[in-house]
Amino acid sequence: MKALVSLLILIAIAAAAKSEEEWWSSMSLYQIYPRSFKDSNGDGVGDLKGIIDNLEHLVDSKVTAFWISPIYPSPGVDMGYDISNFIDIDPLFGTLNDFRSLLEKAHRMGLKVLMDFVPNHSSDQHEWFQKSIKNIPPYNNYYIWANGTVKADGTRAPPTNWVSVFGGPAWTWNDERQAYYLHQFAPQQPDLNYRYEPLKDEMKNVYRFWLDRGVDGFRVDAVNHVFETESLQDEPLSGNTNDPNNYGYLNHIYTKDQPECYELIQEWRKLLDEYKANGGEERVMILEAYTDINLTMKYYESGGSFPFNFGFIQRLNANSSPADVKVVIDEWMTRMPEGHIANWVIGNHDQKRVASRYGAERAQGITALLLLLPGVLITYNGDEIGMPNNYVTWEEGKDPQGCNAGRDGFEAASRDPFRTPFLWDDTTSAGFSTNLNTWLPVNPDYKTLNLKVQKEAEDSHFKFYQALAELRSWPTAQKGDLQTYVISDDILAISRILEDHRSIYFVLNFGDQIRVEDLTQKIVNVPEELIIYRASVNSGLPNGSTINPKNAQIPARGAVVYVAPDMSKRFEVKLL
Repeated sequence: MKALVSLLILIAIAAAAKSEEEWWSSMSLYQIYPRSFKDSNGDGVGDLKGIIDNLEHLVDSKVTAFWISPIYPSPGVDMGYDISNFIDIDPLFGTLNDFRSLLEKAHRMGLKVLMDFVPNHSSDQHEWFQKSIKNIPPYNNYYIWANGTVKADGTRAPPTNWVSVFGGPAWTWNDERQAYYLHQFAPQQPDLNYRYEPLKDEMKNVYRFWLDRGVDGFRVDAVNHVFETESLQDEPLSGNTNDPNNYGYLNHIYTKDQPECYELIQEWRKLLDEYKANGGEERVMILEAYTDINLTMKYYESGGSFPFNFGFIQRLNANSSPADVKVVIDEWMTRMPEGHIANWVIGNHDQKRVASRYGAERAQGITALLLLLPGVLITYNGDEIGMPNNYVTWEEGKDPQGCNAGRDGFEAASRDPFRTPFLWDDTTSAGFSTNLNTWLPVNPDYKTLNLKVQKEAEDSHFKFYQALAELRSWPTAQKGDLQTYVISDDILAISRILEDHRSIYFVLNFGDQIRVEDLTQKIVNVPEELIIYRASVNSGLPNGSTINPKNAQIPARGAVVYVAPDMSKRFEVKLL
């Protein structure tokens, strides 16, 4: 028994060491929403050349890798997530040659590039689906078709009561095929059939196509929707709504989180590892699955590099307490399997922006907190400058989730407000485009809220982000022990401690009043003096100044980052 325990310990240590060696284990990952990043040709839509021309911003932001939301050919029903060709670039964004140029420049600059891989469905305009409609082998089995049922009055009905994520039935009748097809999202996004081996092989070839061109990994979209139960059973009612067209109407026990999802990830990991075995670096595979934490953690052990951690999006907001935040952090760190890497998502294209979820002032502190937690940080473009949601009218809307909710439900359901153009400067369309008419409206506050203004200011949200991103490169921030503390009803703190390195302490005030706290009462082994590395914008606390931790002043709705003194040499704060 002792020998077995010793072996398990050695395996865990080896796994941890392996993870620490991977290039992505402490990366800062930046999500680019290409339609809204930078328009290079004046058509009002962002494109690949716009990204190429502005990679310097990622370097300035201390980013080490970025992933691009879908840039494949698409009718655009779901803003690119309805793909009509998995192995090409949509002319809206550029060409394969442009993508090659993007890869080459990014790699020269030391940036890794990840693609958005969308496995659950294709566009109904994809050649595969058009041939599937015609019952042409092997494409006739590439999608999920069913005959449906006939009611007593002779009318036709779908085979199950399943509801689409975007609302309405998840089955649509096709007259030519004389059958229903499944779509867990829009009707124009038919679900692929992963129980059919030729389709699985086809999608593996999609991976190979992009890997052969040098991409460094993938963000895998909606992976827990990829399989449904074969028996096509009705799902039970949730009791949360009486609207049968609302996705929340059902408890989705047959259309999500099926065991086969994890098995498919294992197959994909083997494929990605082939490229590492041939002398390359490990390809990262990041998994998007909105599900409970037990099912989320299983993706670590199925072969994913990591599943997205949506705790700061799904479970926390402006009304959360320090105790709530501590629970979210501690739960992920304790539930994560041994030897794996944590990650922290600030925002993405499907969720309200961090500045709108937490408030503009608190957003700085929440962002700083995530920058100082161990593992991988994921930042959505625009959050580094504190961009808020932008108002989008029903007439301006593009998002099917919002449009399908009708005029009255649009504002609550639409994701368009989180996807509006990046605010570069105070010129036409905030420097995003030379065109006054952009695909979604530019935030009207762009004259004062933009990257250029923040770079030129003495202190700003972006400079605060930069400074914390640089601190994140310290060995203590990357490898130090993490402790979380609730100092009081309004005050959260964390410490990062690494032997023979300078300690880092972070304190966040959720309250509306300045607080003076004795940090030594809760935080273990705090030095007699601390140095302010950085404080929230407009806090009035001078960077580089020394304080007594027994009388630490924490600004209202703000944060302070302290470092232990370095007795061997004078400490200087680098103002970025």
